[in-house]
Amino acid sequence: MNISEIDPLQVRIPEYPVEPYILQRWSARAMSGEPLEHEQLLRLFEAARWAPSAANRQEWFFLFAHRETQAFDQFFSLLDEGNRAWCQRAAVLIVVLARTKTDTGRNIGTHAFDTGAASLDLAHQAIAMGLVVHPMAGFDTARTREELHVPQDFAILAMIAVGHPGEIEDLPPHQQGRETPSLRNPVAHFIHEGAF
Repeated sequence: MNISEIDPLQVRIPEYPVEPYILQRWSARAMSGEPLEHEQLLRLFEAARWAPSAANRQEWFFLFAHRETQAFDQFFSLLDEGNRAWCQRAAVLIVVLARTKTDTGRNIGTHAFDTGAASLDLAHQAIAMGLVVHPMAGFDTARTREELHVPQDFAILAMIAVGHPGEIEDLPPHQQGRETPSLRNPVAHFIHEGAF
């Protein structure tokens, strides 16, 4: 079964009405291995560009590598073994960074919040284009900093795999059963009126 045949709206039932595109974003793994045109990738970064940002600092920064390039092989080698098993069919790997200090050396307290917003805009654009997008924490951040020459004033937050939808059967057997939109805790689980 191709991952594009799964309809998240049949799996994810909101407690309160929300826009369908919010429910349609999920972190699938099945990718075809087909290359992604550079112009398509730039559309994802264009979406990220318009994210909200405290004081309009726009702290986000993305390193990327297209499939079948030396850079892709280098990014791929930074992944944990479990992620390598399915990322081998990704079209692009993206390392998500956030600048943590202003030009005057002051800490930017919202760097992760703002970059998360940009990354979500990127993901929503990818889903709207019929692509698979999967953010991950499973990679070696120390090696990433050293081998990709990431400056110390940038936080390494995540890696994102992007690709065209693929067949679930091409995933490792232990991951095939996990290839479904995940559910979420009830709203009451993470809100409280007034002080904590």
